[in-house]
Amino acid sequence: MQQIVSRLQLPLWLSLAVLAAFPLFELTFYTELLTKIMIMAIFAMSLDLLVGYTGLVSLGHAAFFGLAGYTLALIAPQYEAANLWLTLGVAILVSALAALVIGLFVLRTKGVYFIMVTLAFAQMFYFVFHDTDLGGGSDGLFLYFKPDAAIAGFKPFDLENTLHFYYFVLISLVVSYFLLCRILRSPFGHALVGIKTNEHRMQSLGYPVFYYKLASFAIGGSLAGFAGYLSACQYGFVNPEILSWHQSGSVLLMVILGGQGAFYGAAIGAFVFVLLQEFLSSLTKHWQLFMGVIIVLLVLYLPGGLRSIGPLLRASLLGKTANVKPPAGNDPPDIAQEESANDRSDSLH
Repeated sequence: MQQIVSRLQLPLWLSLAVLAAFPLFELTFYTELLTKIMIMAIFAMSLDLLVGYTGLVSLGHAAFFGLAGYTLALIAPQYEAANLWLTLGVAILVSALAALVIGLFVLRTKGVYFIMVTLAFAQMFYFVFHDTDLGGGSDGLFLYFKPDAAIAGFKPFDLENTLHFYYFVLISLVVSYFLLCRILRSPFGHALVGIKTNEHRMQSLGYPVFYYKLASFAIGGSLAGFAGYLSACQYGFVNPEILSWHQSGSVLLMVILGGQGAFYGAAIGAFVFVLLQEFLSSLTKHWQLFMGVIIVLLVLYLPGGLRSIGPLLRASLLGKTANVKPPAGNDPPDIAQEESANDRSDSLH
């Protein structure tokens, strides 16, 4: 595990340094674009917890993203800024409760049935906000002020300031990444990976598989809600499209593009997907066609996602054959090494 961490540390710290220094170039448009990308990276990592580590492929993850955004828009005062800490907590709580309730139903299904039921629940939320006056119908709702970060009269930062908001999102991304990594290194995270690898074996060992999956589903929904809250803050606007299956499909493509089973892979997928979207849409109105071709080619020739480019390059430089496989059904390298060590230690007793 230490070798893997050391291999990842340098690229991660370099990436973080680049992101931290980027606003110094005073490129307002690209700073806002990077803010959007980092928010989508948080969203993608929340889905990767389900897809890459628990084996739950959801097509309704946008429901939690959109619910948090609408929660902020509905509880925020119209003529003054809402309190950041209060509204953020409420938005994440709403998303977590929604994920918990939905999980109680959808986790009783598996495979393609799970995919379809999660899609159905997300579309239910979509039409609730689209066809009623609760969320302004198809026109959505506006946020005229970004939330106020004041604590007892002290204002540590101002989200109305583009740079302050950028760094707030950057810190949120870093905290989300390390929090998810910490969860995976816990016994709970090891159990999730075991459930994905062999659910029946975990059941026979006495693990309450359903409740582990439900907890993972709720954590993923909470983090998706956090991303949705940040997105609503950035744009000052929410509409039903943020709950639609298109949004769920896009974030799933980010996970596949970057490589499931690694949170940094999901973040890479979000960066590449959004940048490709911006670049191709500037060239042609049929950009979805070219995006589809690129994704198909990447899936065919890089089944492990973009994160597998590094191991492939290292293998080619060393003159070895790279053994890079898609992570479906395989443990993440760090978890796998820890579990094999645990297995060896258990066999000694």
